[in-house]
Amino acid sequence: MPTFCRHGRLQANCPICSKQSAPSGPSRSPRPPRTRSATPRTPKASSGVRVRRVERAPEDGYENWLVHGLRSSVDAARFADELAFATARLAELGTDPPGLYAEAAAAPDPEEGLWLAFLIAYAGPGRGSDPWGEIERARVPWATGELPSLEGIAGGPRTAYDPAAATRTIEAYRAWAARHGGQRAALFGDPEWEPTRRFHRVFERLTLPGFGRTPKYEFLVSVGALGILPLEAAGLAVPRDALDPVITAAKRVLGIGDAINLERRATELARETGVPFAALDLALFNLDLPEDERATMGARQAADPELRERIGRALGV
Repeated sequence: MPTFCRHGRLQANCPICSKQSAPSGPSRSPRPPRTRSATPRTPKASSGVRVRRVERAPEDGYENWLVHGLRSSVDAARFADELAFATARLAELGTDPPGLYAEAAAAPDPEEGLWLAFLIAYAGPGRGSDPWGEIERARVPWATGELPSLEGIAGGPRTAYDPAAATRTIEAYRAWAARHGGQRAALFGDPEWEPTRRFHRVFERLTLPGFGRTPKYEFLVSVGALGILPLEAAGLAVPRDALDPVITAAKRVLGIGDAINLERRATELARETGVPFAALDLALFNLDLPEDERATMGARQAADPELRERIGRALGV
């Protein structure tokens, strides 16, 4: 995980702190590579924390003021690809949503549409030819009051489902909605709110166990993009005291650690590239993942080549 110094820079890139932290005296011999033990280890109980395997290219002198933390043109080009893909996926949600998203958008009862959007965000669309199969098998209508049968599902790359917690998150969501007179009433809030204000006010209010920043952000993004409720992200919604894969990636890419400056640099990046914040979120999630672990969210549309070229010009790749 990147280390940020007191000057708000990556410590390795800070001209002051990098010198202070450099070892003095004779150079140290490199550590020998680790070898796997032949004795199998006893698996530990799940802690609920998911470890992300990251792929990063070596530094090649790349610099760009929009992505202060990137030092590889390969990483910058990959980021441009992810930004273009995430923007195409967001547009697809608004015009021709794929799979179960289409059912959520077309549901005659908003409560059923919101419920399905929540289950999609919680379980996460899978990869391959049938990204919706497991969610389809587990879902139950909102009106029945029943809980979905999630036992045995794997979930997608962006899943929040934790087998150890069973249906705790689902139960908490139903209770939260009931306290506010239903899902729509809870998520709509004050009729005077603008879509961006509604997004961030609801983001603050929707606090559920096992439903952290990333699935919650995705849920509200999809509800807004599908046209179920007027919601629009205008920031990254940096959590105060929790680890999050998107925010971890944002700190590395933007080269800053504190929330205020992170949001400021993210705003500059979104403005200069023409990428909505909602797309920036997914692009950051996918940036460091191997191809077979990326979250495609069931999208069918490829990135727009013209948009990719425009983003590439902004990033200098």
